[in-house]
Parts: sequence; C-alpha cells; structure tokens
Amino acid sequence: MSKQLEQQQDMKRIGVDKIVINIGVGKSGEPIEKAKKALLELTGQQPAVRGAKKTVRDFGIHKGEPIGTIVTLRREPALEFLRRVIAAKRNVLKASSFDNYGNISLGIHEHIDIPGTKYNPEIGIFGMDVNVVLSRPGYRIAKKSRKNAQIGRTHRINKEEAIDFFKQEFGAEVE
Repeated sequence: MSKQLEQQQDMKRIGVDKIVINIGVGKSGEPIEKAKKALLELTGQQPAVRGAKKTVRDFGIHKGEPIGTIVTLRREPALEFLRRVIAAKRNVLKASSFDNYGNISLGIHEHIDIPGTKYNPEIGIFGMDVNVVLSRPGYRIAKKSRKNAQIGRTHRINKEEAIDFFKQEFGAEVE
C-alpha cells in the first residue's frame, strides 16, 4: 500500500518544463542583432528570430518582418536561469503573474538586473518577457501524436500549487 501511495505522489511532483525568453524590439536590422547577442550572452543558446504577424502601417511594420527574438530553455539551464531571474526580482513574485494552469510570466525591465550579467555598451539594455511552464509527469500524453489523450482535472497544476512550488523550490515570496 505504501509503495502505491509513494508512486502516486511521484506523479504529483511538479517541475519546470521549459522557460521561454522573449525580447520584442519592434523593428528589424541592427536592434534585432543586438537583442540576439544579449540573449546569447544571457542563456548561452542561439536565439531564433520571430516575424511580425501582421502589417501595422502606423509603426512601419510589415507582415513577416523580424521584430523579436526568442530562446527556449529546458532542464538544468532552465532552472539555473530561473534562479537568476527570481533573484533579479528580489525573490518577490506577484500572484497576478500566475495563470490558472500554474504557468507564470515575468517581465524584466533591464537585462543587466539579472545577476551575473554585465553591461556591454555594444549591446545596450533590453527588457524581456520570461514565461515559465510547469508540468507533472504524464503531461506528455496530451502532446504526443499517436493515441494522445487529455490530462485529468485533478492532475492539472492550479495557481495555488504553482505558488507553493515557487515558495518551496526557490524560496520566493508571493504577494
């Protein structure tokens, strides 16, 4: 009986699935290259360029024009980066940053606020969005192409569980 209970608790274990870091520049050319260098310096991974979804004449943006960069981190690099981001937020997270599925989105005003990052005059200063996706063992069943299924309501991560996870694992305070 205890082994079954222990196995059931293993399935309830919450972990960081991925972290997506996004810098939206708003125009192509040199600012995109600088944003790519900033993300490469921060994460050690080559960023991808994202294009505009539609044309906005007032801003001079055309559909498909590169206006942002993005990096996805998983496993240990994701946890290491998340610790640095939470330290940049002074270990205080807003409860409104969490959604009902346990994910959290944070905004960083200046990338040099992240510990271990030094100002580089060639790059400048960029703000960024950091999105953290939490998951439990068994979430893969919803994403696989063959015989996929839905995740049960009791197995989903809710807001309160995500807040508890950040308090226990990272020592963050939630307001």
